[in-house]
Amino acid sequence: MNTLSSTLTTWPKRQPLLFLIVAVAVWLGLYQLLLPLSEALVAQLPLERSSHLGGALQFFIYDTPKVLLLLTGVVFVMGLVNSYFTPERTRALLAGRSEGLANVMAASLGIVTPFCSCSAVPLFIGFVQAGVPLGVTFSFLISAPMVNEVALTLLFGLFGWQVALLYLGLGLSVAMVAGWTFGRLKMEAHLEDWVRDMPRQTANFEANEVLLAERLEAGFAAVRQIVGKVWPYILVGIAIGAGIHGYVPQDFMASFMGKEAWWSVPLAVLIGVPMYSNAAGVIPIVQALLAKGAALGTVLAFMMSVIALSLPEMIILRKVLKVRLIATFVGVVASGILLVGWVFNAVL
Repeated sequence: MNTLSSTLTTWPKRQPLLFLIVAVAVWLGLYQLLLPLSEALVAQLPLERSSHLGGALQFFIYDTPKVLLLLTGVVFVMGLVNSYFTPERTRALLAGRSEGLANVMAASLGIVTPFCSCSAVPLFIGFVQAGVPLGVTFSFLISAPMVNEVALTLLFGLFGWQVALLYLGLGLSVAMVAGWTFGRLKMEAHLEDWVRDMPRQTANFEANEVLLAERLEAGFAAVRQIVGKVWPYILVGIAIGAGIHGYVPQDFMASFMGKEAWWSVPLAVLIGVPMYSNAAGVIPIVQALLAKGAALGTVLAFMMSVIALSLPEMIILRKVLKVRLIATFVGVVASGILLVGWVFNAVL
């Protein structure tokens, strides 16, 4: 047993490319087995597969390993990618850029950088010190939690590439337009005084050669950190989704989250803002809502509000932003999310 453990520990360091190939093959094999295994397990239980409980259990037994497997795979891959995008490099890339193009760059960098709402304050301070414009900073801070690798990969795995690509386009649009709007409003005076008075620092970055084995270790570290932190939210989200899938009548969900109710989108945003979750926890709920007749635009608005406008993030940002700037931030981003929801309910 000790020999096997030692081999698994040293293999990525000695033969990183071979390890990566084998790991991908094993991951794909496990993923293909999930559906037949879940159906086989439910078939062994003393209940009808077509019953409410049977449907809920199959949803939970299938989606739990599926989401965790997807999450582990994408976080590992993005751990490799993120080894190229440290906070120092990100600040250096954005510092000194003019608005417009810089908003596009900032929103795009948010996809591939491992920052969440918990990182908001230190990132915000670092960007201000590096001379990054306020609007560009907001484009990044909106995009990083909302259009992240976890959200995109889980959407791809659960709904297909069309919905994942749609969400990518929507999230980037909201981040870029909201950031550009903040740049036009010139609200630097509403930063906390101690943030405005900080001395400016030159943003520079020197690239160091990093071996593949070291990047693999970065991938493992990302899995330990991110999956280890979010798995309870995943289980709660899947359990709620299973309950909706098994017990909530389709007509009931469609009655207040369908296309016909114009107020469904603002209601979804109001429900989403106070919630504390992340993409991994909310996407299983989104999956169940869509299966029960909820409109895509309404569900996307709900998901975006949970991820991008969570109450805990607003409390964290209060350390560096005055109340008026936070209120403007919420208003601008919420308006973009509402527009997204209404437009897609109208055209889809």
